[in-house]
Amino acid sequence: MRAHRWTFALALSLTVVAAARDGLDAWVDRTPMPPLLSATGAQVLDRNGNTLRVYTVADGRWRLAPGAVDAGYLEMLIAYEDRRFYTHSGVDLRAMARAVVQAVWHGGIVSGGSTLTMQVARLMEEGSTGQWAGKLRQIRLALALERQLSKQQILNLYLTRAPYGGNIEGIRAATLAWFAKEPARLTPAQSALLVALPQSPETRRPDRHRDVARTARDRVLDRMTRQGRLDIETTQAAKLDPIPHTRRPFPALAPHLADRAIADNPATLRHDLTIDTGLQSKLEVLAARAVRDLPGAVSVAIVLADHRSGDILASVGSAGYDLGARQGFVDMTDALRSPGSTLKPLIYGMAFDRGLAHPQTLINDAPVRFGAYAPQNFDGHFRGDVTVTDALRQSLNIPVVRLMDEIGPAHLMDSMRRAGAQPKLPGDHAGLAVALGGIGVTLTDMVQLYAALARGGEAIPLRWRQGNQTPTSTRILSPAAAWQVGDILAGLAPPPGAPRRALAYKTGTSYGHRDAWALGWDGAHVAGVWIGRPDGTPVPGAFGGDLAAPILFEAFQRLKSRPDPLPAPPPETLIVSTAELPQPLQRFTRRNAIFAPDRGTPEVIFPPDGARMATGETGLAVKVRGGRPPYTFMANGQPLLTGVQAHQANLAGLGTGFSQIAVIDALGRSARVNIRLD
Repeated sequence: MRAHRWTFALALSLTVVAAARDGLDAWVDRTPMPPLLSATGAQVLDRNGNTLRVYTVADGRWRLAPGAVDAGYLEMLIAYEDRRFYTHSGVDLRAMARAVVQAVWHGGIVSGGSTLTMQVARLMEEGSTGQWAGKLRQIRLALALERQLSKQQILNLYLTRAPYGGNIEGIRAATLAWFAKEPARLTPAQSALLVALPQSPETRRPDRHRDVARTARDRVLDRMTRQGRLDIETTQAAKLDPIPHTRRPFPALAPHLADRAIADNPATLRHDLTIDTGLQSKLEVLAARAVRDLPGAVSVAIVLADHRSGDILASVGSAGYDLGARQGFVDMTDALRSPGSTLKPLIYGMAFDRGLAHPQTLINDAPVRFGAYAPQNFDGHFRGDVTVTDALRQSLNIPVVRLMDEIGPAHLMDSMRRAGAQPKLPGDHAGLAVALGGIGVTLTDMVQLYAALARGGEAIPLRWRQGNQTPTSTRILSPAAAWQVGDILAGLAPPPGAPRRALAYKTGTSYGHRDAWALGWDGAHVAGVWIGRPDGTPVPGAFGGDLAAPILFEAFQRLKSRPDPLPAPPPETLIVSTAELPQPLQRFTRRNAIFAPDRGTPEVIFPPDGARMATGETGLAVKVRGGRPPYTFMANGQPLLTGVQAHQANLAGLGTGFSQIAVIDALGRSARVNIRLD
């Protein structure tokens, strides 16, 4: 009879326990679950995985995906907060019982009984721990989380959501804010502080309560020592480490490019760029220093790329990312500006390929008119016959416009587009003024164009996003023509103190001194510098050679200690003097001039040389015989009439006294007389 009663009691007890268990399971299974995915801020990384810039989540909190976390920190966190984390099912009954006994014995809370899973439950619901109802809700959610997630997933949620003071959440945001480093490698002192902070993130904030933070950190270190996880020497050394006294700014390198990456793919949380963090930082410092002595509102932009791969290694959009007078928030690497003389190298390269000229071809730098357009040199002077090499190195305007007239502006536009640039015309028609900068183009596009010159005339797309795509190439110049252009530009005198023939480079200044440029390359890299005001107003006295060229050379110096050598000439390159050139290449001649009648060297037949005469009401009548029109009439070295097809002209505005009258024909041949006017 007694045995029957014990059997019945045992069966009843087991039934009650099973029912309780089933009821608990059903209660846990019915738990309303918060979203298990934690929103994290987007991050922009460089080519090596280093952080360039991070962004807050929608409510302004700094919360980032954990990434790689120091193993020592993780061991310390679990040992201090939840030693049985990997064995319990969300609630540690032993720890909870210990916490209750200690609270009763000491008359207050001595240790907590919350597991890491319970803390995750509280963080996800943003609930409190001070009320029994809140604690019960956390227990229920913790049990539910353990049924749906792995231990590693629960730990990742803690590492993402744990508070570290202010608007800082998660281990990665914490290490960046307090130590300016990634969480992959932490010291024992840093790990201990990061273990202690989430327990009371506001009262232990290092920047506001350093002594409280130090005490909490040292308490963690002491417990790790008692548990045998740290030796006494390590603990004593860790206690000597200073507590951070301020929050560090979050990484914000390449801000313009990072913003562009986010705008292009707003749903993507990780953006891998081709930028090099070290170089980007150096060039941002260089840009900020470069504008210190320049007028207010003047900014600077720099782009540097590896022309072998097409990777952009640094992109500085302004001298500082701010809303001040320099309008640093404007990305000037992507702004349309006039390129000034920096298109001339491409035009000369196209002339070489078309058989119009050779570096040693003579070309006439004299007044010329193309319909209503009469280009002038920047300094207003004319140099007569010069070699193409000298014309490019001196950046003369008239010779390059003569070549542009033969090549055709539409062909220049086509070459730029095939190189990957996207030039914009002020109107629908490309005129000869494009040769001198009458076009809109970005700094990045100009670096793209110069990369093609550096690659022997072969263009590949520059890229700032990492990817597996193989860039396709497009040839815009022959290897010989590209080398000839580079050889000419390498002969330019460098800024003071810079090595000679280290870079092939060209400077440019747009009309009205609105833009100062310098672009150049060595055997491996290409770079461009722009200086000006973002609003397009003039910068009086700004010249590319004075302002931009020194920055260009300094950018290369910050990239490497010694430039990579420029390439040797291709085997087919013709390297001879002017006299050794084929007759048609010795002097540039317009193609249609070949079919024009040639009456020999021009001759001034009136007035006669040495004559003394008075000018009439319509000016001095001058008559020419021979030569090939159109003619240019000059007085005392200054052009008075250009593009004259007739053999006579009236020169007005001559003063009294001695004057030299000169006429220059289409082939650059000239005649002159000296007269005296009364």
